[in-house]
Amino acid sequence: MTWRVFIDFDGTIAVPDTTDLILERFADSEWLDVEALWKAGFIGSRECMARQVGMIRATEAELDGFIADVTIDRHFSGFVADCVARGLPVKIVSDGLDRVVKSVLARIGHGDLPVAANALTYIGDSRWQLASPFADADCRSASGTCKCAVAALSPPGFGLNLLIGDGRSDHCLAQEADFVFAKDSLLGHCVDTGLPHLPFTTFAQARKNLETLLDMPFEIPAMGSTAAQPQFGIA
Repeated sequence: MTWRVFIDFDGTIAVPDTTDLILERFADSEWLDVEALWKAGFIGSRECMARQVGMIRATEAELDGFIADVTIDRHFSGFVADCVARGLPVKIVSDGLDRVVKSVLARIGHGDLPVAANALTYIGDSRWQLASPFADADCRSASGTCKCAVAALSPPGFGLNLLIGDGRSDHCLAQEADFVFAKDSLLGHCVDTGLPHLPFTTFAQARKNLETLLDMPFEIPAMGSTAAQPQFGIA
């Protein structure tokens, strides 16, 4: 059975949350007040990020120079190579910033990977604005990038969807995916809701998980159904 692989960026490929790093460096501390509203559930991440991006004060050169130092999981390239060798298409799905994601991927030799993320645009005078071309009004995570909608729009022809992620913006696709490699808060969500998953901490473990997954017997269930899937959790 063939899989499509959807991978989160911040906290998954990039070790830190790059948006938070940018805000800490280039925005007024009021961005934390907006963050608190999001964490309390008063606003969705789409509104949260749009307001926070409006607080950034940095030239293009300053922002790009800062991005150049982002730390990446050093095993990520090996994981991508494993997917390519097995004919598994990989797509990056991020509720972060496309300029950051694409810049980092290009730096590590993966600029050809398709990316769905929020669009960060420089509007002059050290100011930026955010657009969310992959938003969906019905997104259960209220994210700028609705990852389950992105998965639904991906080219057909592959039977099963694998999500690799770490956080809250991954919850919507985790509910729809056929299997999840999860860490941090996404791992807790998978455990609490009984979603089929394997834990990981780095892409070294994700590579081992992929071998395990490909050896597991799977049928093609209806998207979002776990009835025909092995219930893998934490041993």
